[in-house]
Amino acid sequence: MTVSDRWLLPDGVEDILPPLAGRIESLRRDVMDTCQRWGYQLVIPPLIEYLESLFTGTGHDLELQTFKLTDQLTGRMMGVRADMTPQAARIDAHTLGQDGITRLCYAGHVLHTRPRHMLTGRTPIQAGCELFGSDSEAADLEVISLMLETLRVAGLPRVHLDLAHVSIYESLIGEANVDRNTEEAIFDAMARKSVPELDELLGDCAEGSAGARLRALARVSGGPEALDEARRILQGASADLDAALDKLGRVSDMLARDFPEVRYGFDFCELRGYNYHTGLVFAAYVPGHGDAVAKGGRYDAIGSDFGRARPATGFSLDIRALVSLGERVQHRSGSVWAPADQDQALEGVISGLRMTETVIRALPGEEDCDPAERGCDRKLVKQDGQWVVKALD
Repeated sequence: MTVSDRWLLPDGVEDILPPLAGRIESLRRDVMDTCQRWGYQLVIPPLIEYLESLFTGTGHDLELQTFKLTDQLTGRMMGVRADMTPQAARIDAHTLGQDGITRLCYAGHVLHTRPRHMLTGRTPIQAGCELFGSDSEAADLEVISLMLETLRVAGLPRVHLDLAHVSIYESLIGEANVDRNTEEAIFDAMARKSVPELDELLGDCAEGSAGARLRALARVSGGPEALDEARRILQGASADLDAALDKLGRVSDMLARDFPEVRYGFDFCELRGYNYHTGLVFAAYVPGHGDAVAKGGRYDAIGSDFGRARPATGFSLDIRALVSLGERVQHRSGSVWAPADQDQALEGVISGLRMTETVIRALPGEEDCDPAERGCDRKLVKQDGQWVVKALD
């Protein structure tokens, strides 16, 4: 390794420098403040945990995204968190152990073995909320509404929200009674929306069968008309599927009432998180960005895997991505420049100003620098024996 190579960062890893770092931190604070105003309590999970805890109930996808290392104290395998949702579930199940409804929020770096897609890095700043202890439709609606509110705070324009229900696929694939390899191929084709592959895999299914319904649903996505088409395809299939479609309709109607600026749609190939989601799932998109800017859903199964059955729903988002995509306006006044003067009165004035203002004190060698180059729009000057703040000339 050459001397210059020592300063290179791994692919997908970056330093975040001023002023971007300030914008990211400002949004992180505002998102967490918004969540706490809705009653969600802040938790700070550890950066590393034993693998058994990180992977409980999450499926194979998260394991592939997790960096693994050996604990030098115990010899056990640990992982650097790639998602904070399982950590929140563990905290609810064991660390807190409360009965009734628990609302938690969090924000911090996660680490991925490889970027989720070409527009992201490997060290997202994840923020999110999790609601435990309620399997009600009202809980799902609260979590989605809070997610949309955080996107408002981030200043995202023209948000599109996709809604889906995992149990629709789960019910149909179970009824289709296919072997494991075929099921995996169907799942992969559905997730990629590969209609030709699905036609090949399910083309021999009789009209009205579960396989034929799956094949037809793969062609359905869009606005309210997509939900109507799904009702037609699934008509007479089962009461559970009717209930899932009814829930999608009710939730979208209530969200449209409260967030009229958001566009709503339905995507019955949306199987992201299928490995641990169990009900309503959702994802928010903005034009020109191929990946979801925020996503979530119901995941009642994880609580059982932790030994304490708890219904749960939540969402997560990438603060770094929201800053780059949003049109957020920050109103921040400039700083005050203070001279390198040892006057005791000046010390008191600076201390008082720093309660509400940013004050940059000149150091030896900075006496002749331009305060504007340091981000200052005012300066402290001595006038009639008193230190006062004046605008820069």
